Amino acid sequence: MSITVEGTVERRDIGTGAWALVTNDGVTYEILKGADKKLLQPGQKAKVTGQVRDDVMTAAMIGPALEVKSFELLSSD
Repeated sequence: MSITVEGTVERRDIGTGAWALVTNDGVTYEILKGADKKLLQPGQKAKVTGQVRDDVMTAAMIGPALEVKSFELLSSD
């Protein structure tokens, strides 16, 4: 399922570490490996379009796995 959400990127200290996108509605998605390093900055606000992957499992299991297709960095104002 393809989605577009806005939220804040967080680094979670689970196992070897995981990246999460916490939406403005409080939903947490786990960002899958391979996402652009410009997005993967703690506290970074972004609008992300991606694919929710129901066919993969992650070690962190902090929320639905999100494969990022594109993103737009947002101002933190």
